[in-house]
Amino acid sequence: MAILSSLSLDLDKDDLPSLAQKLGQSFQNTGFAIIDNHGIDTQLIERAETLSRQFFALPEEVKHRYHLGNGGARGYTPFGTEKAKDSDKVDLKEFWHIGRDLPEGHAFQDYMPANIWPAEVDEFRAVFLELFAAFDKCGLRILQAIALYLRIDMDYFADTVRDGNSVLRLLHYPPVPANSPSVRAAAHEDINTITLLLGAQEAGLELLDRDGNWQHVKPKDGQLVVNIGDMLQRLTNNILPSTTHRVVNPSPMRASHARYSMPYFLHFRPDFMIETLENCKADGINHYPDPISAHDYLLQRLKEINLI
Repeated sequence: MAILSSLSLDLDKDDLPSLAQKLGQSFQNTGFAIIDNHGIDTQLIERAETLSRQFFALPEEVKHRYHLGNGGARGYTPFGTEKAKDSDKVDLKEFWHIGRDLPEGHAFQDYMPANIWPAEVDEFRAVFLELFAAFDKCGLRILQAIALYLRIDMDYFADTVRDGNSVLRLLHYPPVPANSPSVRAAAHEDINTITLLLGAQEAGLELLDRDGNWQHVKPKDGQLVVNIGDMLQRLTNNILPSTTHRVVNPSPMRASHARYSMPYFLHFRPDFMIETLENCKADGINHYPDPISAHDYLLQRLKEINLI
């Protein structure tokens, strides 16, 4: 089985047209890219990883106090809740969601519930709001490169994601029981615009290539995995594919090891209409003739994965 290789890219220093071409080709070929120098502070990542582990180590009854039953939009979602679209088995994971903090009276308050914070973990709020902002900045730089690759204005995406309904997910996959009928995360595509993933060094993440083969996605420490989501696939008329991926169970030697990661699901703003870009209609073909708002599309997909 092949392993997806990394790109030696520096989002702060690389020439943007060169960055756009390298990233765009990787996304168009596989829907994924691995980035070495992404600009998110190493110490911030380490602090966030420590706090994530501290939260998931809390007693079950404590974690469940933060389960709001709001479709998992904020706070805690218990183990065995989410499932992939069309799957009849739940995934072997639990997670915590952090969203965008909006000022009082913001136009998008009806779309984005307020964050909640675990009182049992010191500095949780401060660290993860800082990480959220760092992901936001990094994601916008990647979207600039994508815009250049698509031959549209470099800053096209800035307004589409401004105050977007993005979510930072803290993921914990506990040790896997022997002969489990489920996998840590069944084959799926992400709903959002692009996903930025940190902390996926523990083996298990795989993508499905165009030949129907599963490829390992195994970043090194500190590397960032980025993949295209369904919203951007729809906007680009499948030019940038939202690739199927999964997290398989570990080998018997690693079955007793938990897996932690931190994906950031970068979203369009709720009222953005996802309508095929004109220059992505090759030969006049539009695979998505009916525009849909980012919010309506999100709700449609959350129903499919058992979160609402």
